[in-house]
Amino acid sequence: MLRHKFHIRLDFWFFVRLIIITAILLFLVYPFSTLIIRSFFSSRTEGFTLENFRTFFTKSYYYTALLNSLYCCVLTTVTTTVIGVPIAYLMTRYNIWGKKLIHIMIVSSLMSPPFIGAYAWIILLGRSGVLTRFFESFGITLPAIYGQLGIIIVFTLKLFPYIYLYASSAMGSIDSSLEEAAENLGSSKWRRLTSITLPLVFPSIAAGAVMVFMTSLADFGTPMLIGEGFTVLPVMIYNQYMSEMGGNANLASALSVVVVVCSTLVLVLQKKLIDRKNYVMTALRPPKEISLHGFKRFIASAPVFIIVFTGFLPQVVVLVTSFIKTSGPMFVEGFSLNSYKSILSRLSLNIKNTYLFALAAIIIIVLVGSLISYLTVRKKGIVSSLLDWLLMFPFVIPGAVLGISLIIAFNKRPLILTGTAFIIVVSYVVRKLPYTVRSGSAYLKQMDPSIEEASVNLGVSPQKTFFKITLPMMMPGILSGAILSWITCVNELSSSIMLYGGRTSTVSVAIYTEVVRNSYGTAAALATILTLTTIISLLVFMKVTKGKGSFI
Repeated sequence: MLRHKFHIRLDFWFFVRLIIITAILLFLVYPFSTLIIRSFFSSRTEGFTLENFRTFFTKSYYYTALLNSLYCCVLTTVTTTVIGVPIAYLMTRYNIWGKKLIHIMIVSSLMSPPFIGAYAWIILLGRSGVLTRFFESFGITLPAIYGQLGIIIVFTLKLFPYIYLYASSAMGSIDSSLEEAAENLGSSKWRRLTSITLPLVFPSIAAGAVMVFMTSLADFGTPMLIGEGFTVLPVMIYNQYMSEMGGNANLASALSVVVVVCSTLVLVLQKKLIDRKNYVMTALRPPKEISLHGFKRFIASAPVFIIVFTGFLPQVVVLVTSFIKTSGPMFVEGFSLNSYKSILSRLSLNIKNTYLFALAAIIIIVLVGSLISYLTVRKKGIVSSLLDWLLMFPFVIPGAVLGISLIIAFNKRPLILTGTAFIIVVSYVVRKLPYTVRSGSAYLKQMDPSIEEASVNLGVSPQKTFFKITLPMMMPGILSGAILSWITCVNELSSSIMLYGGRTSTVSVAIYTEVVRNSYGTAAALATILTLTTIISLLVFMKVTKGKGSFI
């Protein structure tokens, strides 16, 4: 009986499981385990010690950085929800002017690197910013964009699209008969909104809120550029590990563990909230768009225009400033292509690296993501459940933390990868693979398995059935996640800045370096390349999916 119970079938999917589990153990579990172990050692003490954690929790310099991070993340989550939910409601229920363009602008502002927003707002509201000097000419002093308020503003304008995307998707699938029944019972529009609509879409809003919290907690570039004296945990981790004055890698490891614990707790809290307030809907009659005319349509469209344009403004700023003449670090009158000529002569390797690394990562992500999606949906079992759980773990690992984990794990024999292009591609795959797996799995769940069963019954092998029938049918879902993975790989900074070497620097790293050096013209030209890449990728995605694709 025991022999039958533990019988192992050495088929195609057995070897797929074996290879994927081995890769995950090597490039995810092993590096992070090494990081955790490193956090319990210190150069000052022999053997196992809690000194690093004691230092963190007893010295205000360190734990204040955690409090600062949590303060920014919580407040950003609140502000993005306050902005994102009303915009989602207006966009799904009313005939807002230019809906398609607004949607593209919202997604484009979300997909661009966070630090580009910080850089653009420095140009606008820095101490010598365009708007700052304009208002000073009228005797009006605007507050500078630096510090905690600036970080929260940039985060809010950058991340509210998460709430919008999740909430609008849910609001568009509500069965309108529920709201109509409340209306027939005499319920006011406001009461229907607060007692029916919002509770129904609460799980989606909570999912978007967690994405906002995680993204802002993991963001390194924005607080590094505009935080000044306001230090958050990702910046402190970077400083501790990369400090020219001699960093403390063990303490940086401990700080990284603290960040991951905080992220995990937030995920657990969100899951408990959703489990308590989860509703099942059959959207047989989705809500109809209400047609407004004249002044009413203007009133409904105006707040959407203002917020979306403000969020998209950094993209416009970097495009315009990339063509302005520069003299050293200063902008001068007139327009030219000098910034582009400069980056093509000095930083062409960064541009080439960015696309090559992202392309290599995407090929691996599409292939491995397709296989894992199939395993988790069609080949359920202990191993598949373990795979599914392990692949969600990168959601709670900030890029800088993953970078440090990979450096610690692979900077010694027998496998030295530090400073190579391979380790950057690995970091991209580990962090971005969950997007493709999740979208592929969601699409596969909607497919009738009888098609695959019929193919196998006709004598076609399971693996051939997968590649010839299942995989082509999964492609729309895989493509959704792959495009998102591609865009985020191209724009990745937090892990790249930890892992790059002299010959493996990317555009994101170059932008950060140019901004730190006050070379704003070349930084704008590089940022424009990333912005155009993002927009073109989105347009291609919408064309291929005929506007029906979704990133969530």
